[in-house]
Amino acid sequence: MSTAPPFGLILPSRPVLTNPVVVSPTQYAFTFPSAPAFTHIVAFLLPNTTLPDGTLAGVYVQLPGASEFKLIGAIGTEKQSAIFGVSGSGTAIPGGNGSVEDEMTDVDDTSTTINGTTTVGDVTVGISIEPAATISSQVEVLKAMQASSSTAIVAAKGQQGPTPLSTKVLAQRIIQNAFNFLASFAGNTGPGGQEVIPLKSFQDWWSKFERRIANDPTFLERDADG
Repeated sequence: MSTAPPFGLILPSRPVLTNPVVVSPTQYAFTFPSAPAFTHIVAFLLPNTTLPDGTLAGVYVQLPGASEFKLIGAIGTEKQSAIFGVSGSGTAIPGGNGSVEDEMTDVDDTSTTINGTTTVGDVTVGISIEPAATISSQVEVLKAMQASSSTAIVAAKGQQGPTPLSTKVLAQRIIQNAFNFLASFAGNTGPGGQEVIPLKSFQDWWSKFERRIANDPTFLERDADG
């Protein structure tokens, strides 16, 4: 991979950004004003650029005043660009049912725009080259949270019910569900003696999770056992 920054960023009605701050050889940061308002970000690999084998580039966003970055998706050598919908809270808009590198291709235009009194300032988009398995697992959890939230919203329309779970509790239960499932695959060891879980296990968990959400949309509200 070239030593030059390999990524570019596009925001609607703004110039293309191709000169990020190089935080480290694998981490890059684009910083830009939150105004004018936007709801979508396009991240892409520059021409003639490839990532190292076995890696993906995680795309993260940090809104004005926020102390942490939130993952919104990923790009890679096989899928060199993607459109990400971003809400005013810094979370990815639900959309898309494809692979790790496809999951944010279809986006929803009903997001909260990133401007206004609560988000005035600079937005930072960080792009980090990481092992594909690491990004894949994080994206699967992100997709699971989106699927669960979308299903809960649809189920709640036109009827009253208990107070929805907080994002933190929902995330904890999804992660616990994934951990319980993946724990059965533990035992294989890789370099350094650390346990390694096959990527296919994450895909199997996601398929099982999707089926359960479809059959029982409220199961996460009752327990985290899965």
